[in-house]
Formats: sequence, C-alpha cells, structure tokens
Amino acid sequence: MDNKENQQQIRLAKLEKIRQLGFDPYPYSYQISHTIPEIYSNAKELIDSQSDISIAGRLLAIRGKGKASFANIQAQHTRLQIYIRQDTVGESIFEIFKLCDIGDHLGISGTMMYTKTGELTLRANSFKLLSKSIRPIPVPKIEEKEDELIIHDELKDKELRYRQRYLDLILNPNVAEVFQKRSVIFETIREYLRGEKFLEVETPTLQTVYGGANATPFVTHHKALDQNFFLRISNELFLKRLIAGGFDAVFEFVKDFRNEGIDRTHNPEFSALEFYQSYVDYNTIMRHTENIFEICAKAVNSSTKVEYEGNVIELKSPWPRLSMIEAIHTLGGISLEEMSDNEVKDLIKKKGWKLDSGYNRGLATQLIFEETCEHQLIQPTFITDHPKETSPLCKRNRENPELLERFEAYINGWEIANAYSELNDPVIQRSLMEDQVKRGRGGEKETQPLDEDFLRAMEYGMPPMGGVGVGIDRLVMLLTGQSTIRDVILFPTMRPEN
Repeated sequence: MDNKENQQQIRLAKLEKIRQLGFDPYPYSYQISHTIPEIYSNAKELIDSQSDISIAGRLLAIRGKGKASFANIQAQHTRLQIYIRQDTVGESIFEIFKLCDIGDHLGISGTMMYTKTGELTLRANSFKLLSKSIRPIPVPKIEEKEDELIIHDELKDKELRYRQRYLDLILNPNVAEVFQKRSVIFETIREYLRGEKFLEVETPTLQTVYGGANATPFVTHHKALDQNFFLRISNELFLKRLIAGGFDAVFEFVKDFRNEGIDRTHNPEFSALEFYQSYVDYNTIMRHTENIFEICAKAVNSSTKVEYEGNVIELKSPWPRLSMIEAIHTLGGISLEEMSDNEVKDLIKKKGWKLDSGYNRGLATQLIFEETCEHQLIQPTFITDHPKETSPLCKRNRENPELLERFEAYINGWEIANAYSELNDPVIQRSLMEDQVKRGRGGEKETQPLDEDFLRAMEYGMPPMGGVGVGIDRLVMLLTGQSTIRDVILFPTMRPEN
C-alpha cells in the first residue's frame, strides 16, 4: 500500500469514528452570515461590535496541539485564520475537530479578533463538520519570509491541473481569478450589446447541415431519427435566419466544435460570440468590435493597455486598418499586385508553403498573408478587403469585385474576429455555395456544404446586414495574461486519462 492509499484508509477510519460518535459527517445545509471577503471588508466593524458571525469553507491548514488550535479556512478562494478551543466549543465537538483533515469542509461560528501578530482571526464558539474529505489534497507549504509568501510544492503539473481543475482551483487562487475575469468579460459584452438593442438568442448545437465557417465538423448519430448530425462549427447561418425572421439585431455566446488540431490557441470545443445587425455594413461592425475589446479591457484591468508576453498592447479604439494586399506589401515586403500567377506559384514553391488544393489566386494571396504578416500584427489591426475566394457568405467590395467587404481583427499575431458585410442575394449565394461543393469534391479540405433551408430563408428576403464572430477564449487569454487556451477553459479537451 502506497502512502496516498494509507492516508485514504486513515481518513476512512476517521469517517467511521465520527459516525460512531453520533455525528453526521455530511449534513444537508449550514447557514452562513458572511463570506470571507466580506469579513475582510468589514473587519473593523465586526471586531468593534463583537457580533456572532458564521462562515463555511475548506480546511487547508492546522497548527497547534492539545486543547487549542489555529487553522486556515478557504472559501470564495480566500483564506481566513480561525482559533478554536476545547473549553469554548465543548469536549465532544472538539473531539470531532481533532478528527478533521486538510480538505474537510467546516462551518464555524464566532467573533472576530486580531492575534498578537496582527492576523485577522475568527475566534470559534461553535463548529460543525460539513463534509469529510477522504482523499488527501496535495496542499502546498507556505512560508512567510521577510513579508513575502514563499510557496513550496505548489501544484504545477499542467496536465494534472487541466484534468483535475477542481484541485487546481482549490490550490491556486490565481486560477480562480482568471475565470472570475472571464465571467466579467461575458457580462460586459452582454451589457454593451443589449445597450445597442441586440437580442440574445440560442441556436441549435446539433445541425443536419453544418456551415458558417471553413472547418471540419464532428459527426454524431441520432438513433431515433437514424441519421447523422453535425456539432455546429458556427451559428452564423441560424442567426441570419433570425434576421430574415424580423429581429433587427441578434447575438449569441456559443460553443462551437471543430475537428482540428490542439495547440496553444486552439481547442476543439471553444467559445465564440457572434452578432448580426440589420441595415449596416462591416464598417459599423468594426466599431462594435473595437468598442467591445476596449470596454472589456477596462472592466477587467481598469486600463485599455494590456501587457502580454513582453508587449504592451493598446486596445483603445479606433484601431488601424490595412487591406490584405497592403499588409503583404508593408509587412511582408511583397508587391503581390505586380506579380503574375506564375511568379506567385514560384514564390509559394520556393518558400515551401502549401495550398489545400490546386492553385487559386485568391487563396494563394490569403496563404501568403498568413505566412508573412499574421505574426507581426501585435497591436490591434483590422485586415480588410480579402480575396473573393475566401468566403461564400460575404458581399463583394463595392469598388473592386475581386475582393470582399470582409475584415479580420488581429491582436498579438492571432486572428481574434472575422466579419463581413453579409451577402443577402439568394441567387449569388446559391452559386457560391455550389462552387464550394465543387471545390470540396476537387480536394479542398474545408469547404461549406449547400444549405437549402438557409437559401430558402434568404429567398424570402433577407435585409442587408453586418456580422462578426469573435474568439472569446483568445480575448480572455489576452486580458488575463494566459499563454495557452487551456488556461482559460475550465475543462479543456484532453486525451483519455488511461
């Protein structure tokens, strides 16, 4: 038997003894009067009044022997010291306290005081065991040295942290802070869009036809209907159906699923925001996008400036705009507009870059941009006027029909938003979707299938509109300083543990 198994057996024996003493180690409820952060905020008042308060939380440290002990309780990812004496709580209750272990949940009532060392402490006058932990927690040892907390044996194994996020949250309060900030970001965006008269909606996760992005879907089977469904790669086409149905502006926070690789900025299941607005073009959507990033930065960090991986990034609007051709010329040093197709092919071959299928000028332009420019786009930048071949859902540029009225927003070398002046001509839309189907048959890996119901909605009449998809996980990474997407997803996709 290894040490962990031995410790678990000891805890199980304590659990049985607690029951034998007539105490329920898993009661139904416990009434608290204050959270631990509230105690810190109101410490002077609580000490002056000496009013009874009650808290509940997880036991993370015990100090002292005999008939009195100090301990640390953690709740709301904040710790508070408690002081408990046998002659105050009673012998039988103190006996239960002595059977407690790190990880147990306790309810404590008492009054507040400062110790001789100046530490805010709850002096217990009653105690209740709320949940017995039977699995030992790898609690780090904390040493205070010259007013600095030094943590030993901290939980640092990233795979363990991602697989057992609950353990990560218990032992690493800074991780909890990331997800609290994530929640603030969602609420800030909601408040902005509602203020702009957008309606929050929900669309299907299971779809008979996938679309709205160039991506490979996950496939599942519905037994009762005996047919395959796709986990959505995007909610775009359903949100556009709602615009056709008469809603002027809609948005949705959505989980998308794309059957693609996993790396520091990609997870197969990820969070996105998409919103669409009638009677506007991509210029209005640019304004909304930069406004959202600016107000989220202020809400989370009280500043429009973010320091990320050594770069100070300024999110204040307005952001600069560059066409894709301008970016290739300015950042990549390539005058693409002066090159023939043969010269472009030679460049791609010489660099060892790969197109998914046969040569296509528009897709070649996009490839050259991705290879030469993306990593240089550290400050927020809108890349506009993409080649017409890059999307079947976007209006042509009103000045150059070889281009689209499309932008992608880049920050820190990441594509973080993608938007269009949305195509609403059903005849052109059908033709472009049919072309996508042909390209897919021709070997292009990620094309969109033809969606007859979406086309039918468009044929009834779809107003002009602008729309955007925003990668929420990357936004959270940026605003919380996290280097990988797994650090901003509570339960990232992992291989099976065995």
